[in-house]
Amino acid sequence: MGEKKVSLPAKLINGGVAGLVGVTCVFPIDLAKTRLQNQQGIQVYKGMFDCLAKTVRSEGYFGCYRGAAVNLTLVTPEKAIKLAANDVFRQKLSKDGHLPLWGEVLAGCGAGTCQVVVTTPMEMLKIQLQDAGRLADPQPFVTVCRPSATSITAQLLKTRGLAGLYRGAGATLMRDVPFSMIYFPLFANLNALGRDSAGSQAETQARAPFWQSFAAGCSAGSVAAVAVTPLDVIKTRLQTLQKGEGEDTYRGIVDCTRRILEREGPSAFLKGATCRALVIAPLFGIAQVVYFLGVGETALGIFG
Repeated sequence: MGEKKVSLPAKLINGGVAGLVGVTCVFPIDLAKTRLQNQQGIQVYKGMFDCLAKTVRSEGYFGCYRGAAVNLTLVTPEKAIKLAANDVFRQKLSKDGHLPLWGEVLAGCGAGTCQVVVTTPMEMLKIQLQDAGRLADPQPFVTVCRPSATSITAQLLKTRGLAGLYRGAGATLMRDVPFSMIYFPLFANLNALGRDSAGSQAETQARAPFWQSFAAGCSAGSVAAVAVTPLDVIKTRLQTLQKGEGEDTYRGIVDCTRRILEREGPSAFLKGATCRALVIAPLFGIAQVVYFLGVGETALGIFG
């Protein structure tokens, strides 16, 4: 059996569709994660469910989707770049249809590096919008003037230039590269469990049933998400522009790490870990199902 070739446009469509569906499903949990990670000193929220309940009570149901428009706009190119880049790197590093573990890790590293160009400004804008409700006076359904993605972008470009949108790029790279180095090899191996390894790895992946691709995506996503949570906490803190009363501001990755350790202890680096696992697991489970179902190929066949 020859290796199944998937065109780059199909890969981009698959990644984009998966990102849109996944973000729509799990965005409220991501909002809770951001607010929990940014808490310093006074604990406004006791946990994920308390955060979501208070958000709905003070901002309405759609308050849980604050910042979702930014994600839905940019998640398509982000996920498309990540999945397509990993696939391209895997093909380039494969020899006779087989990819060694070091090649899988290197392909994941390349994918994580490529996506940062879109991920950093997306996260920068999303975090400001998500955290605005935490800093506002939590009175039920009181109309509060909140920033928009457009106004934040304009202000950042005016005061700090393009670099303002890429604040925290180093921390984003530190989070996304290890994530991809863990996720993609782990997914590939879980997805190949119980299958005949006589053919190429691409053929082995192609033979994986629907449920196995979904389970492999969820499992690998959860493990990778929890593993890099400390780096995500640092990234979130660095990218948050508006701080609450008495909350620290940071000069960089090292300063942020030191201050969190000194003032909040090691456990602070795991804030939002459960939320991250609950966000990433279905997000990547859905992504891999769409990718391996070949939604992009079908779309190109219909409209091509």
